[in-house]
Amino acid sequence: MGAVSGRQGQHTRVSAPQKQGDNIQGHWVRGWKSLWCGMGTIRSGLEELWGLQRHQCLHQELLQPAPLLLEKPHSEWPVPQFISLFLPEFPMRPVREQQELKILGLVAKGSFGTVLKVLDCAQKAVFAVKVVPKVKVLQRDTLRQCKEEVSIQRQINHPFVHSLGDSWQGKQHLFIMCSYCSMDLYSLWSTVGWFPEDSIRLFAAELVLVLCYLHDLGIIHRDVKMENILLDERGHLKVTDFGLSRRLSQGARAYTICGTLQYMAPEVLSGGPYNHTADWWSLGVLLFSLATGKFPVAAERDHVTMLASVAHCESEIPASINQELSLLLHEVSIHYSQTIHHLFIEVLIPTHSSFLMGIEMSD
Repeated sequence: MGAVSGRQGQHTRVSAPQKQGDNIQGHWVRGWKSLWCGMGTIRSGLEELWGLQRHQCLHQELLQPAPLLLEKPHSEWPVPQFISLFLPEFPMRPVREQQELKILGLVAKGSFGTVLKVLDCAQKAVFAVKVVPKVKVLQRDTLRQCKEEVSIQRQINHPFVHSLGDSWQGKQHLFIMCSYCSMDLYSLWSTVGWFPEDSIRLFAAELVLVLCYLHDLGIIHRDVKMENILLDERGHLKVTDFGLSRRLSQGARAYTICGTLQYMAPEVLSGGPYNHTADWWSLGVLLFSLATGKFPVAAERDHVTMLASVAHCESEIPASINQELSLLLHEVSIHYSQTIHHLFIEVLIPTHSSFLMGIEMSD
């Protein structure tokens, strides 16, 4: 049984050891959780947690909590090896190149690291910087997944994907800088309860474009959920958190049980084999929740129980929902048949193009 972590209830994140064979991941996926999904959800006084003055310039290792500056090294490895392990995804950053960043506030703090809101003085732009202790990466055996996340994000260039600005390392920490977004879709959904049809149409269209783009690149996200969708200042979506993503070529299969329980496709819950279609199932769950204000299946304690609940699910779609959207949601929320080819993906793109086409993408 793999590790279980994350928020309670429907937002539990699971990873489990996977079967041996070709085109599957190793055990390194377990335990790694990106922090971008926590942006905007946890706030506290910056001075209290970090002992730093507001707008203080950054230098080498200044992006770490002040108490850590006094800690003894966690590893007896020689410094060169402690640096080379994280290359080339995390190059060493000279002190002079870090002095242009100023801390504006604390965005989120989790068990794996911290996210700071910073100002790039040279670009005069605000970014989010994730700070991850190297020792935690090694202790949790997530080095490969950590590097893979950055590698994948460097490859991606899409208007609806949370862009990677930079990544580097200090003596004890890794730093990942991305564009800053102050709101995520889950926080907004928790406030409003459900969304009108026009909003869902826009969200659906943007997410479909992202998933098609990722899958064409041979990338499966594996954790499509509201918490991993940020909103920019104009309300457009930014898909984030590639901590569980992997490269999966067409025709290949994966077997790792990972993701967030209430969004996981049945074939993922059962341990595979599965492919990119698992992301479309997650999208269907997300759209159902946006339209109805609730998840199609209640949260369960583990993936075995969750699989049984999904198999016997008979969620009712409110009659007030648009007929085209209702049929789209019906394909992923009523019954699960033992096949990895969900009708949802076929219905979403060609059959329901009229539902998605009424969108003005210029704003």
